[in-house]
Amino acid sequence: MELNDIKTLYSAYLFQNYGREDICITHGKKEFVYDIDGKEYIDFVAGIAVNCLGHGHPELVKAICEQASKMIHISNLYYSKEQADLGEAIASIVPFPLEVSMFCNSGTEANEAALKLASKHTRRVKFIACANSFHGRTSAALSATGQPKYKEGYGPLLSNAFHHIPFNDVEALKSVVDTSTAGVLLEVVQGEGGVIPATMEFIKTARDLCDETGALMIVDEVQTGMGRTGRWFGFEHYGVVPDIISLAKGLGGGVPIGAIVARRDIAMTFTPGSHGTTFGGNPLACAAGCAVINTIKKEDLVRRAGLVGEVWRSELKKMTKDSSLIKEIRGIGLMTGLEMGDGAKEFQRYGLAKGILLNVTAGKTIRLVPPLIISDSSITKFNVCLKEFLSRH
Repeated sequence: MELNDIKTLYSAYLFQNYGREDICITHGKKEFVYDIDGKEYIDFVAGIAVNCLGHGHPELVKAICEQASKMIHISNLYYSKEQADLGEAIASIVPFPLEVSMFCNSGTEANEAALKLASKHTRRVKFIACANSFHGRTSAALSATGQPKYKEGYGPLLSNAFHHIPFNDVEALKSVVDTSTAGVLLEVVQGEGGVIPATMEFIKTARDLCDETGALMIVDEVQTGMGRTGRWFGFEHYGVVPDIISLAKGLGGGVPIGAIVARRDIAMTFTPGSHGTTFGGNPLACAAGCAVINTIKKEDLVRRAGLVGEVWRSELKKMTKDSSLIKEIRGIGLMTGLEMGDGAKEFQRYGLAKGILLNVTAGKTIRLVPPLIISDSSITKFNVCLKEFLSRH
């Protein structure tokens, strides 16, 4: 079967709600993927910050295969060792008083659960979120998302419950958080918004305001969690501990899973029947999550992400300092944004032709979120590709 045959099947039998590159990926190994014609690509997208261990990591493959041979799904009507093991593993990497986990299947589900939990715990319904944020595409998560393009055509949603302020605007934050606020939902790096880190003052002010008013600080770690930023969680760079965090993406290393982690007293607000999910916390996903955490620890990938990312950004800034096309280079750990204006999409296409997978976010920024196991040689190849592209402009 060739690419055109697959595209024909897509047109005949699948919704057309995604814009896809004109390639069909068939398999991968480490930071490399291969298309249906056998061409190799270096993957700087990693399933959008999902494949933290790359493709086909032996520890993750082993865990998935062994668990699949025993049991894939059983339901939350019963206890499962794998779910207990993952809860313990997450507790070992989050700072206290974050301690108790609940599992679901995706980042948007995790954020929905976090919002429900905050509202039920505080008995309030007002939430604060930021412009240009992204928290998912289900009803409440989409309402929290501060990008109108994702909401177009979907009616009012839950818009009355959410108050959006400019990201990193401390005075705006102070003006809206009060004793009627259930929660402040934040990303410490806006990934879909262009890879924009939060300022220290903004995050610390959010924590202080929540403490003063009884609102809950909710940090969306779906994209920044699991070592991506050089710490297990992005919020750790800011010297605060949220009341609730949401996780997904890298937690399963490619297997769909989401989670919220909360203080014990907040978590106890959910009693049997308060919230649930059919597939959340299934043994297969939990076994994958345990393998991811154990492998990140074993291979020291959190520390490596911080070191490699810092050196890489320094190299990029030096080699692009005279380029008028590069407006800004920003990021933290292995999460980097190259703001290129109209040149971003052109560079994405150029990279694809050169065997490099790239992603454009916010219309003008190349988002680099490679696997945490990315090799120095692959980074060098990206740098060469970028240098060649800039020399043409």
